[in-house]
Amino acid sequence: MQEAILYRSDRLPTAASAGGSAAPPPENINSTLRELVAENALVVFARKGCCMCHVVKLLLHGHGVNPTIVDIDEQNEADIKNDLSRILGGGVDGANSGKSGAAAVVPQFPAVFMGGELFGGLEEIMGAHISGELVPRLREARALWL
Repeated sequence: MQEAILYRSDRLPTAASAGGSAAPPPENINSTLRELVAENALVVFARKGCCMCHVVKLLLHGHGVNPTIVDIDEQNEADIKNDLSRILGGGVDGANSGKSGAAAVVPQFPAVFMGGELFGGLEEIMGAHISGELVPRLREARALWL
């Protein structure tokens, strides 16, 4: 089984390493999360100890998929929700992030990104599984090979 990646803000690039202030700029955090989502066919952001997150992981592993799993602690939950909502609300290129009319999308955990886009949570995964759409979507995202 694949080991989960713990979400830690100290892994993210900071302005201090570039000679700036100690707080990481939001653009760097967003770009790091975007890179994580874009570089992996399937990413699951899961709350540690959450039974619904566990069900999603088991279902995906049962299909033979090894998703990138980002386990989120309670103290980091608000930060990662804000970071993900900035990415989702601002679109891929961040064009809508400055508009006052843009509705912020707040992801619920588990948040499953498939092929670089938000697929959904437990309800969407289970619905796709029951309707038979999950396996073709996993193949399309290149998360499932057979």
